[in-house]
Amino acid sequence: MVWSFPVGRILGSELRIHVTFFLLLAWVGFAAYSDQGMAAAVENIAFVLALFACVVAHEFGHALAARRYGIRTPDITLLPIGGLARLERMPENPKQEIVVALAGPMVNVVIWVVLLLAGAGIDLNDLAHIDSTGPGFLARLALVNVFLAVFNMIPAFPMDGGRVFRAVLCLTMDRVRATRIAATAGQLVAVLLGFAGLSTGNPVLVLVAVFVFVAANAESQDVAMRSVARRLVARDAMITAFQALTPEDTLDIATGAVIRTTQHEFPVLDPQGALVGFVTRDRLFAALAQNEPRHALVRSIMQTDIPVVALGAGLETVLDALHNGAPAVAVHTAGGQMIGYITRENVGELMVIRGR
Repeated sequence: MVWSFPVGRILGSELRIHVTFFLLLAWVGFAAYSDQGMAAAVENIAFVLALFACVVAHEFGHALAARRYGIRTPDITLLPIGGLARLERMPENPKQEIVVALAGPMVNVVIWVVLLLAGAGIDLNDLAHIDSTGPGFLARLALVNVFLAVFNMIPAFPMDGGRVFRAVLCLTMDRVRATRIAATAGQLVAVLLGFAGLSTGNPVLVLVAVFVFVAANAESQDVAMRSVARRLVARDAMITAFQALTPEDTLDIATGAVIRTTQHEFPVLDPQGALVGFVTRDRLFAALAQNEPRHALVRSIMQTDIPVVALGAGLETVLDALHNGAPAVAVHTAGGQMIGYITRENVGELMVIRGR
């Protein structure tokens, strides 16, 4: 994820922290310091760190349950509004999806029980004072874990309850329609959260509402796209009319290609027609903004880790590569010569045409 950085690996998954998480810590500390002094600021920051440790445990609950079905979790990212476990895919077997979805909230329930055994009192009335140090550290943490478990079980995407809802619907209808229903429920919840946030002046609720709305729509589009992709192969989607560059071309030549064409990415081919890398408009513009000499070679800014597939490769394989951040996927012949490439944009266009 953009603007996140790795801090280590736990149980085979890379743990990443988004830079905005530190803005949250700063805001929490400053608000507590302004209201109650330094001691409250330190306690509230410690509380947020403990809370996010529970969030990480929640996400690893999903990851370990998914591993049971052979699904890896490359990374888990901490965001100001929670955590995001990036599973390679969600299991399409409804029963397996239910297990994976429920694993996260069950971790919060276990943490809540452990905190109760450790002496944390619990009074639901304290939820109104969760941002103060009054209820006590362990009591606040126990309350938040109850809240996380209950909130995540709302039957709407992208919450865990939405995945359970989708899995139950899949027992009686196709996955695309079930996802669309669950996503619509998620967007309705987002509207209600946004209204509540605006009415109470709570910016966090508004932020959560925006995230839920966008994520629900993205999930629906992704499932619909993959449904169509199962019937297609790489040759159906690849771009075959394109302008290529060579490793010896300069940035000046690349800028001319940008002006003459509508391409957003340019394959760099050696004299034998084999792919060396890709130069994207973004990388080119960034180099020019940094006053890179126009006579510099494009090889200095090209991206070389480009996935390669055969003509008959399934389009789902291409989608996986694109979702992992590649600017394009190259299509090669058996002899290793590039004959086309595939981008997110032309896959989207193909889905519109073929999905009707």
